[in-house]
This record gives sequence, structure tokens and C-alpha cells, in this order.
Amino acid sequence: MNAWWQEAWSTLQEEFADITDASQLTRVAVRLLMAAILGGVLGFEREHKGKAAGVRTHMLVSLGAALFILVPQMAGADPAAISRVVQGLVAGIGFLGAGTILKGHAEDVHHVKGLTTAAGLWMTAAIGVAAGMGREATAVLSTVLALLVLGVMPLIVERFEREG
Repeated sequence: MNAWWQEAWSTLQEEFADITDASQLTRVAVRLLMAAILGGVLGFEREHKGKAAGVRTHMLVSLGAALFILVPQMAGADPAAISRVVQGLVAGIGFLGAGTILKGHAEDVHHVKGLTTAAGLWMTAAIGVAAGMGREATAVLSTVLALLVLGVMPLIVERFEREG
């Protein structure tokens, strides 16, 4: 029985050996937390405005994108393989975004809702990719720019529409 437990413990250690040291654990934790936090910031802005995709959705999209990048990197994938992962993410998030877009009824053909939400999810995935690749400063800058687009641009457009 003792040999069985030793073998089971050894197998568990092998299964959880993908993070080999404190440095790698810190790197993975920082990248995943950064992705989740930045996604949450964008999600909070959307949820605060009463939009469908909120904090949890944006956090999961960003965190998932970062994880899809981190895992192949940690497994030693070459840049071409990482590029294919990014291509798959872009396409996959496109399908997720498409689900948020609603077109008006036949009499209101020009009314489309959800485009900004879809674009926001796409941007959130890109921010997650940046965080997952260790480009934290780029991820933070992109989040700030996205917040400006989501928060400031409607005010500018509204001002021009009132004047015109």
C-alpha cells in the first residue's frame, strides 16, 4: 500500500510540474492577473453603461486569451505556432462577438445593436493576448485607449450632433 501512495504522489508531482520554479509561477500569475484585471476594467465600463457583456464576460475573454497564449509558450511552441493560436483566437472571438450583434426588424433595417460590445470583446481578447505574451505595458496602454474610446468618444459625438 505504501508503494501505491508513493507512486500516486510521484504522478501528482509530475502532473503539476508545468510551473517549475518561483520565477515562472510569478510570471504566469502576473500575466493572468493582468489580463483578468484589465478585462475587468473594460467590463466594468460596459456594465456601468448597462450593456450586455459586463465584468465577468470581459474578464473571462481576456483571461482565456492570455491562457491560450501562455500554455503553448510554456510548452516551447515556436513563434509560428503562437501565430496560429492568435489567428484562431481572432476568429473565435469574432464568433463570440457576432452573437452579441442584433439587427432591428424589417421596418427598422438601419438599427443594429451590439457592434460596440462585439468590438469591445474583440479588443479585450487582444489585450489578453498582449498580457499573455508578457507585453504588460502594451496591454495597459491599450486598455486606457479603449476606455477613452468607450467613454470620451460618445461625449464628443454628442457635442457635434448638438451643434450640427
